[in-house]
Amino acid sequence: MAAERVTAFGPEIWVVEGPVVAHMGLEYPTRMAIIRLADGGLFLWSPTRLTPGLQATIEVLGTVRYLVSPSKHHYLFMGEWKAAYPWARIYAPPGLTQHRRDLAFDEKLQERAPAAWINQIDQTFIRGSFALTEVAFFHRASRTILIADMIQQFPPDWFKGWRGWVARRAGIVAPKAAAPIDLRTTFTNRKGLRQSVKRMLDWSPDRLVMAHGALVEHDAAAFIRAAFAWAGG
Repeated sequence: MAAERVTAFGPEIWVVEGPVVAHMGLEYPTRMAIIRLADGGLFLWSPTRLTPGLQATIEVLGTVRYLVSPSKHHYLFMGEWKAAYPWARIYAPPGLTQHRRDLAFDEKLQERAPAAWINQIDQTFIRGSFALTEVAFFHRASRTILIADMIQQFPPDWFKGWRGWVARRAGIVAPKAAAPIDLRTTFTNRKGLRQSVKRMLDWSPDRLVMAHGALVEHDAAAFIRAAFAWAGG
């Protein structure tokens, strides 16, 4: 799909496919989710590159109010969105304010949703790793869960050569899905991770939006349970 195309994914939620970006020598696809709140404000999860076409389409949906980075790796385009919408508030996950001191974050994400979207979007920390704490979100109206880095699923031909071999061994090549092997090794607190997974499953999600993987339109709870099987029972 074209990078500027905004596609409906359920009631009051849309997805946008962004450009491919390089990270640690590997190429990753990017994806943004847009949620329209009851007051018409837009919640932008993992903002992708801002283009004139995308901007024009989004402004038909509502007013950009909240720019949200779900993990400390999803900040690349935050500055350009803030420049275009100076009134929008930027939310940082654990670890990002120290990493990007040049971005003027308005709030740090907590375990509990802020007043801006409470009772419409739930959230929880995915704990257990000493390297990365992600914030997972659940949009109640569409029963959609948003996960950025903790579950990844790449097409079979995405990585070439030895990278493809490593990706397959890591279980992140379709039809399998999981956290990359290097990220998994940072989870020294597996009990904390299992508690986080339980909280996500308690939401009973039906759909899943991943930043790096196929959209899951049905039975997302089963997909998540399988993707975190490596964490143990």
